Amino acid sequence: MTTTLKSKLQDDLNAAIKERNELRSSTLRLTLSAITNEEVAGKQKRELSDDEVLKVITREAKKRREAADAFTKGGRAESAEREKAEGEVLAEYLPQQLSDDELDAIVAQAVAEARAAGAEGPRAMGAVMKIVNPKVAGQAEGGRVAAAVKKLLQG
Repeated sequence: MTTTLKSKLQDDLNAAIKERNELRSSTLRLTLSAITNEEVAGKQKRELSDDEVLKVITREAKKRREAADAFTKGGRAESAEREKAEGEVLAEYLPQQLSDDELDAIVAQAVAEARAAGAEGPRAMGAVMKIVNPKVAGQAEGGRVAAAVKKLLQG
């Protein structure tokens, strides 16, 4: 039987509790409760697929990044460090992120495809995003992708 991503998170949580790793156990506990909330959110309770679990982890990691930025701007370095550390725990469960060069190469190819299909001007943005998103799913955050697309469309 293959272990699901959710059961891996649970196993890792149990290990973190045994090791008394407070940061890791609290991060995994919060993430698992976010997954559970998602499972009971609809009309019927259901198991999330690994892809859906990944989306929850991605969302949780993004929250940590945004909180870390907010704490840094607010001069609360200790809280920012904590959020960053939690984000790093979550990053272990996410696909390897694309480097800027890899992302730019994928975007450049998509821009060429969209232009070949006749997409120009502001409408090109949507066309390019449609081509890029499935190729980078989970490997680059939406904001980062959009910025790269904008940069290349202006260039």
